[in-house]
Amino acid sequence: MAEKALPSPGGGITPLQQMLASGTGAILTSLFVTPLDVVKIRLQAQRTPFSKGKCFLYCNGLMDHLYVCQNGSSCTPWYKAPTCFTGTLDAFVKITRYEGIRSLWSGLPPTLVMAVPATVIYFTTYDQLRDYLQARAGSRGPHIPLLAGALARLGAVTVISPLELIRTKMQSRQLSYRELGVCIQSAVAQDGWLSLWRGWGPTVLRDVPFSALYWFNYELVREWLCGQAKLDKATFTISFTSGAVSGTVAAVLTLPFDVVKTQRQIELGDSEVRPAAASKPSSTWLLMRRIHAESGTRGLFAGFLPRVIKVAPACAIMISTYEFGKTFFQKLNQERRLRGV
Repeated sequence: MAEKALPSPGGGITPLQQMLASGTGAILTSLFVTPLDVVKIRLQAQRTPFSKGKCFLYCNGLMDHLYVCQNGSSCTPWYKAPTCFTGTLDAFVKITRYEGIRSLWSGLPPTLVMAVPATVIYFTTYDQLRDYLQARAGSRGPHIPLLAGALARLGAVTVISPLELIRTKMQSRQLSYRELGVCIQSAVAQDGWLSLWRGWGPTVLRDVPFSALYWFNYELVREWLCGQAKLDKATFTISFTSGAVSGTVAAVLTLPFDVVKTQRQIELGDSEVRPAAASKPSSTWLLMRRIHAESGTRGLFAGFLPRVIKVAPACAIMISTYEFGKTFFQKLNQERRLRGV
């Protein structure tokens, strides 16, 4: 009964409006989540100072981006600032007090250039695919969000993967756009076009199952909460809660793939910074077996709490903002139609 009562969330708005809603959600998510990762990186750099050429991952709540440490001879990079912290809360307070509140979003602008378009492609494609599959199947079965989520994420990762590799090349070697073009041409001539998708495999292995599980659980939890509240349409709170719950479940179940993907991404970054010294990156499955042999099953679930703390609010903010944006455009379109009549 509840399934029939709930309208299709993607109905009544155009793809452009879906893109605007998801773009707004992506920016807000980054603004809320990035300070957590900036503080984490600053604490890591304090414990173990980053050396020149060292690679680390930076998360803006939407994507993981590879950062390469520079020598800082002309200026001090934000992750090497000398302030001493005693803990997470102390870091928040001191960064805000001594470096200004804008420092909590250090390193964010360059990553948004790719993270926002990737999120827009992903969410818009998911809604379009889900509505298309529901129309073809004539039902709203739980397998449809599973399939649409997996396909949408596969498409977004495939489009963005070469761009992320190019960004890493530019940062690690301080290349101009002309030099970058020559570098890409030589890489393609030597290893073929597929070399631009290095790192695609482990990213897909984590992100596609995560996306399938996320949307499957999100639609189920949202529908259940609407039924409990006797509502035909999800409120902001219901969307927020459903996003947090489904994000947590998907993050826990795909954690081993996240551990492997993180190590592969660092390896690939090192091979870009020091091509001569870098060893050939391990395959995903070999790396997983090595982690299991060295640290057991617990090694594959390392970083459980930090990942959940990062993913749950990011998913909650993103989906609730996106749904709010879609509702706004639905009402706007409805008012326009009524005025037209």
